[in-house]
Amino acid sequence: MIKGLAITPPIIGRISIGRVIEKNGKRLPEKDDQFTVTTQIQGRDGWLLHPLDELLRKDAPGNKLRAIPVRMLFNDPDLNLRAEYSLFDRQTGRPLCIGDGELCRRQTSDGWEHLPCPGPDQCDIGKQGGCKPYARLSVRIGDDEDLGVFVFRTTGYNSIRTLTARLRYYHAISGGLLATLPLCLRLRGKSTTQSHRAPIYYVDLTTPDELPLSVAIAQAKQEAERLATEGLSQDALDEAARAGFGAAAFEVLEEEGLQVVEEFLPEPEQEQHATGEISPAGQPTLREKLAQRQQATG
Repeated sequence: MIKGLAITPPIIGRISIGRVIEKNGKRLPEKDDQFTVTTQIQGRDGWLLHPLDELLRKDAPGNKLRAIPVRMLFNDPDLNLRAEYSLFDRQTGRPLCIGDGELCRRQTSDGWEHLPCPGPDQCDIGKQGGCKPYARLSVRIGDDEDLGVFVFRTTGYNSIRTLTARLRYYHAISGGLLATLPLCLRLRGKSTTQSHRAPIYYVDLTTPDELPLSVAIAQAKQEAERLATEGLSQDALDEAARAGFGAAAFEVLEEEGLQVVEEFLPEPEQEQHATGEISPAGQPTLREKLAQRQQATG
C-alpha cells in the first residue's frame, strides 16, 4: 500500500443543498431548499445529476427532494462523519491547518507540525478568516453499490452538530448497529437572528417516517445477524477503514480542497487579502504569515 495516502471509502456520488453558479465572471455558491444527488462529473452547468436523483424525486412532495433513505457504511460514528477545523490554501486547495479544537497539524516553515488548536475564534490564524469546521458524511443509497458511498459535505455548524448528535445517539441506543439501522437524511429549516428571519437549511438524520425507532432497531439487529451468518464482518470493515483514514496526515486532497473553497468559502473582495488569495505589494500572504508566526514562537 502507498504510504502517506489516506484510504477513504469509494465515492460514487455527491449530495448537496446548493450549487455553484457563474455570475459576473465569477463562480459563486447558490443556496437551495432541497437535496440534489449528483455524479462526480462536472459539466458547463455544474455537476451532472445521478440517476438516483430522478428516482428519489418521483415520490417527493412538489418534486422537491427533502428526504433521502440512507444507511451508514460503518458502525463507528466517527468513521461515517469526518469533521475537523480546516484552513485551505485558496489558490491550490492544499490544507494549511487541520485541527480538532485541541491539537492541529499546521504547515510551517519547518514543515508539518503539531500545535495547540483553540478553534477558529481563539486562534490568531483562524481569526484572519478561512478556518471553518468542515465535515464529510458518507452514506449508502440503495443496494446497487456494496461499499460505495455518496458524500454530503458541509461547513455549517447546525448540520455538523445535529449529525454528530444523531449518529452518536443512534449508535448508543441500537447497541452499536449503525451500519444496519435504516435511516433517513432530512433537510430542515429554521430562522435565526443572524439570518434576519430568512430560513436557513441544515441536514438532520432520523429513522424513516414509517418505522418507529424500536422497529428500526429490531430490523437492524436482524440484518446484522443475517450478515454475520453469511460471513460478513462489520468489525473488520470498521478496522480497515480506521487504518485507511490514519494512513496520511490529511484526508483531503488538493482537488477536494479547491471544491470546498469554491463551494463553501467565497470571499468578498475586501476580505481576500486576509486569506492570501490576493496579496498587495509589500503585504505577506497567508502562507508567509504562518511561517512568520512559527519563527516568532521559536
